Amino acid sequence: MRVVVFGPGPQFKGGISAYTVSLAQALDRLRNAQGNPLEVHLVSWTQQYPAIIPRDFIDRSSRSHALEGTRVQVHYLTDYNNPLTWVQSVRFIAGLQPSYVIFQWAIALQGLPMGWMARQLMRNTGIEVLFDCHLVVQKEASAIDRWFTRYGLGQAHGYIVHAQKTAAELRATFPETAFTSERSPSAPYILPLFHPVYDLHPAKPIDRELLKKELGLRKHVFLFFGFIRPYKGLHHCLAAMAELVKQRDDVSLLIAGESFWKTVDTTSLANRVKSAVFGMLNRLLRKSAANEQDYNPLALIDTLGLAPYTAVVNRYIANEEVAQYWQVSDAVLLFYETATPSGVESQAYHFGLPMLATRVGHFEETIRDGDNGYLAHSFDPKDLAATMQRALDTPIPADRMRAYGAALTWDRYARAVVGLNTPT
Repeated sequence: MRVVVFGPGPQFKGGISAYTVSLAQALDRLRNAQGNPLEVHLVSWTQQYPAIIPRDFIDRSSRSHALEGTRVQVHYLTDYNNPLTWVQSVRFIAGLQPSYVIFQWAIALQGLPMGWMARQLMRNTGIEVLFDCHLVVQKEASAIDRWFTRYGLGQAHGYIVHAQKTAAELRATFPETAFTSERSPSAPYILPLFHPVYDLHPAKPIDRELLKKELGLRKHVFLFFGFIRPYKGLHHCLAAMAELVKQRDDVSLLIAGESFWKTVDTTSLANRVKSAVFGMLNRLLRKSAANEQDYNPLALIDTLGLAPYTAVVNRYIANEEVAQYWQVSDAVLLFYETATPSGVESQAYHFGLPMLATRVGHFEETIRDGDNGYLAHSFDPKDLAATMQRALDTPIPADRMRAYGAALTWDRYARAVVGLNTPT
């Protein structure tokens, strides 16, 4: 069996790249019903977004990636800005004659090229076309996002979802479509699965107390990990910390991640023009005066007097460094304003850290209050701080967290995606 995974390859930053690489890696470990290994191809973007976007999407920090040493063949082919590469990508995939092509869907803006490619493969080949839906309704969605979503997801044999909320959004987006719950040649189906637990960053021996000293951390460490964007609520985490430190002085907040829109040289004329044009278009299309490029929650550290209680690693975290920041922490903060199944949750299970979250998105599906995490009742800083205090008063064992993640394996996920029930 031959399978194509379409998404950002290992040269790119972020969770969707990590997910795409992990899925390809898991498929590479499988064997078909005859006992033969699957032949796996990862067809990647060369440029994922319109060239006007003022951001560096390439991982320039990591020295290695998870596909090294596997049989997975990586092909960087598709440039968002060049439709000729869309044609070339379709021809390449069709020429491979795979049983499945699995598109990674995580942002509506990519709907134009992915929707066009999916349609071509549906019409002109016998390949089963799947969309692996990390979300359906775009965070901070605009009218144009909704159009891109309907076009991008409009043609496929099947849709993989990681949460009930995502399946409901898919049905609401396409009310005219009679989705089936099983694979069918006559109607599109929804395959309900889960976000598997990442194993890209194995835990390694560290001296926790030494690392705490080096980072200036106190006894109890709360972690904010990943890109710094408004919907991820770092401003809520800082406001909650300001309340918590009024009650105790043995806590720290470790912030490990890159400011999403601060990755390019702002002194460059070209980048200044890009930023200005992109900001104007963003405000116009989203009908909002807010510009995400202006989001700077780190300024709150001084405003709230939190410098003694925070450690900040404000850059993209290389693959080789990820584990140490999780291993030095006691709980991860997910005080998000909107939420879809994410790699941060997956890493929490992998490293055995309880999740402290707001009651948004799918969190009430996946986080059981007092069992694998704690859920805040509101965005009020006092309530968020009380949630953090609950985690200190009644710690959730790491073994329990890892047990939760034990069934959410990549191998199980990959077998379900390609319809294999044989053991690896």
